[in-house]
Amino acid sequence: MVPKNELVSYIKKVFHDTEDLFVQEIEWPVGMGVICYFTSLSEGEQINRQMEIIKNRAEEGMKDWGKTAVSEIRAFSVTDLIEIVCNGKTAVFFPESNLLLEISVGSYAVRSPDEPINEHVIRGSHEGFVESFQKNISLIRKRLAIPDLVVRTIRLGNDSNSQVNYIYIESIADADLVVELKMRLEDVKSKMIISAGQLADYIEDSVWSPFPQFLNTERPDRVVANLLEGKIAIFTDHTPTCLVTPVTFFSFYQSPDDFNGRFLVGSFYRMVRLLSFITAIFLPAFYIAVVGFHSEILPLELSQKLKLAINEIPYRPIFEAILLELFIELIREASIRLPTPIGQTIGIVGGLVIGDAIVSAGLVSNLMVIVVAMTAISSFVVPSVEMNTTIRILRFPFMLAASLFGFFGMVIGSLVLFIHLMNLSSLKQPYFSPVIPFDASRFKDIFLRLPYVQPEKQQKTFTHGEDSDDGNGGQS
Repeated sequence: MVPKNELVSYIKKVFHDTEDLFVQEIEWPVGMGVICYFTSLSEGEQINRQMEIIKNRAEEGMKDWGKTAVSEIRAFSVTDLIEIVCNGKTAVFFPESNLLLEISVGSYAVRSPDEPINEHVIRGSHEGFVESFQKNISLIRKRLAIPDLVVRTIRLGNDSNSQVNYIYIESIADADLVVELKMRLEDVKSKMIISAGQLADYIEDSVWSPFPQFLNTERPDRVVANLLEGKIAIFTDHTPTCLVTPVTFFSFYQSPDDFNGRFLVGSFYRMVRLLSFITAIFLPAFYIAVVGFHSEILPLELSQKLKLAINEIPYRPIFEAILLELFIELIREASIRLPTPIGQTIGIVGGLVIGDAIVSAGLVSNLMVIVVAMTAISSFVVPSVEMNTTIRILRFPFMLAASLFGFFGMVIGSLVLFIHLMNLSSLKQPYFSPVIPFDASRFKDIFLRLPYVQPEKQQKTFTHGEDSDDGNGGQS
C-alpha cells in the first residue's frame, strides 16, 4: 500500500506525469481523498458541481452516498483507476476506506449529426452517426422506442482498450447469431482496435474474399431498418461507421430512397442498380472479346467503324482498357484526397482535357473511352462504397480472361464468380440468399419494392346527382 503522503506522486507516476492530468488531495467526510482526471477530457466546473452533490450526501450520512445517476463507488484497484481516468471520467480515491468513486461527466468534442457525405438520399432522414456512441445510440433509440433494443459492450485491444458495442432487438434477432458474434468478438486477439474496418477483418467469415460481408453505413435509418429485420449492428469506439451483419449480396443494392419514394420508382431503380453490376463487370471484357475474337457478331456497319477506330492503336485492346481503367482510378483517388474545390477541378481536367488528348494522340480509341466511361458510371451507381470498390477490382481479371480466351474466358470467369458467391457466408448465413438457397417468398424482394398497403377493392367514385346517402347526410 502506498503511504498517504505519496499518493499524489504515485498517481502521477502511473500516468507518467502527463501535463493534462489533474491530481489533488481533497477533504471529505469519510477522510482524505485524491481526485484525478484528464483536463483534456473533462470540465472542472461540471466535476465540482457533482462533487458538491455527492459530498452533501456523505455529510447527511446516507448509506449509498456515492451512488447517483452519474457516479458509483466500489473497492479500489489501480486497474479500475486507470480505466476510469483514461475513459474521460473522474476518479476519487479514499485510502482510509479503500474506496474508489467514479464520476461520469466526461466532455468530448462531438460534431453535429449531419448527413453522411457518401450516403446521400433524396427523401428521408438527413441525420448521420458521429464519433460518439452515446449520440449514435440516441439516434437509434429515438426511432425504436421499444424495450427490446439491447446494447452489449466488450473491450478489445490490449493497448487501445477500445470499446465495441453491438446492438440488436431481443425479440427479433436470432439468438444463435448473437452468440456467434459474441464468441467471435471475444476471440479477437489484437493489441490495437482503432476502426470498424480493422474489426471486420477479425470477425468476418472470409477475409480473402473481395466481397464485403458487413454492411458499412453511417445512416441511423438504415441501421434501424436492418435491426427490424433481425440483424445486428456493431459500433467501434469513436467511429461513425456501423457494421451490420448478417447481410446478403443484394443488401448492398438497396437504398433508403427505395422505401421513401413511390414503389414503382423504387423498384425501377433497384433493377437499374442490379443491371449496373453486370455492366460494370462485363462491359470492358465484352468489348475486348469482341474486338479480339468475335467481331463477326456485330452488324457489318458497326464492325467497319470498330475496325477503323482500332486500326491506329499500337497495342492490343487489353492494354488499351487497362490504361484507361487505371487512368479513371487515378482521377478518382486524386479527387478524394485533394480538397473539394481542387478535387472537382481534377475531375474536369482529367475527364475532358486529358481524355480528349489521349484519344487525339492515338493511344486509345473513342469506343474504348465510351466503354470505360459507361463502366465507371455503372460502378458508382451502387449505394455501398465497399461493393463499389469490389466491382471496380473485379473488372480486371475479367478483362484478362477475355483477352486470352474471348467469350469462353468470360464464361469461365463468371462460373468462378458465382461459385464463390454461392459458397460465401456472412456470420454463417448464405451470402447469395435468396437465390442460393432458393427462397421463392423472398425472391421478389431482390428486384421489387412492393407497396406497403394493397387495397382489396377499388374505392367507388360517385357521379354527380347519384344517391350516395350512407347515413351521414350523403357524405362519406
